[in-house]
Amino acid sequence: MSTTPRPEAIFVGDHLAMDFLNSKAMPAGEWIEWLRDGADLVDWLEKSSAIDAATASKFRADRANAGALDGVAEEARTLREWFRAFVSKYVGRPLPPIAVKELAPLNRLLARGDSYSQIEVAAAGDHPAQWRRIRRWTAPDQLLQPIAEAIGDLVSREDFRLIRACEGSACVLMFLDKTKGHARRWCSMAVCGNRAKAAAHRARATGKQS
Repeated sequence: MSTTPRPEAIFVGDHLAMDFLNSKAMPAGEWIEWLRDGADLVDWLEKSSAIDAATASKFRADRANAGALDGVAEEARTLREWFRAFVSKYVGRPLPPIAVKELAPLNRLLARGDSYSQIEVAAAGDHPAQWRRIRRWTAPDQLLQPIAEAIGDLVSREDFRLIRACEGSACVLMFLDKTKGHARRWCSMAVCGNRAKAAAHRARATGKQS
């Protein structure tokens, strides 16, 4: 096992569901798991802005449910790999109607949600009232709901033709291409993009010398 400190989680997916897929990746040539246990799951959800700091603190302080939280992290990893297989099957092309039948596991998870909507004073805009969704956070397994809803949003609202795998030779990160011309190639221009440029430069230099 590597003794190298684990790097910070990576958020380059341009959608929470894609960032969830990237919660296991190999940024330095070996696989890194950012959802090893319940504490990891809470940390990742907070860093991704899927939950707020107060909710994260609530679950960190709940020592009585630490074991249950670890079980939820295991369920999250299983969900992630199911979703990875689904994305890999349909990436790069329009999602066909038949694919909806494969989403039964996601619908079962969504059915476990515990939330309601309230009408509140709008912070801005022309209308004085607004809807706000409130989650009760009654149990650790409710932490899966923001992830499940993000997957549902991706599947129902986004174009699977715009889901990309980074073109970096050793990169496994994926993203939703929201650029204007839909020409994004890299998880990060600062990382894989620059590596590709450097490699191309070396190849040209070698070609000139030979």
